[in-house]
Amino acid sequence: MTKKNHDADVAFIQALAELLRENDLTELQVKRDYGADDSLNVRVSRHMHQQVVTQMAAAAPAPAAHVEAAAAPSAPAPAAAESSEDPANHPGAVTSPMVGTVYMQPEPGAASFISVGASVNEGDTLLIVEAMKTMNHIPAPRGGTVKRILVEDGAAVEFGTPLVILE
Repeated sequence: MTKKNHDADVAFIQALAELLRENDLTELQVKRDYGADDSLNVRVSRHMHQQVVTQMAAAAPAPAAHVEAAAAPSAPAPAAAESSEDPANHPGAVTSPMVGTVYMQPEPGAASFISVGASVNEGDTLLIVEAMKTMNHIPAPRGGTVKRILVEDGAAVEFGTPLVILE
């Protein structure tokens, strides 16, 4: 790619970032074709800092936005209080890396990738997030036991939505 294309690409990416901010979007993806063997594929995303107040039912917790806390770490909470805490703040939370639709199994009618109580190894597929007709396997960031599954099959998720709790 020439310097001229590089400068134009940088300006293009900056314009995309500005569009993201102005329109309060969380993600944009664009592909530019320059010729037969020359293209630019750009994905610009940002993390939204917002606090969401939701009532969480024990049977089907609602997805919540990821909120960064600047407070000092606290002592572990008792199990009863744990169900009312924001799952995104749990140290074992695996969050969605993208906006999409969750699928718990590789194909309709197949067994789920995980279940509560199952042991997983680092790199094992936990679930799939479909985005723009692409099936993205979400790997376990570390080995452990699945303590909670926070989303249902077919649910829509946002960037940063807690999906699973591993311990």
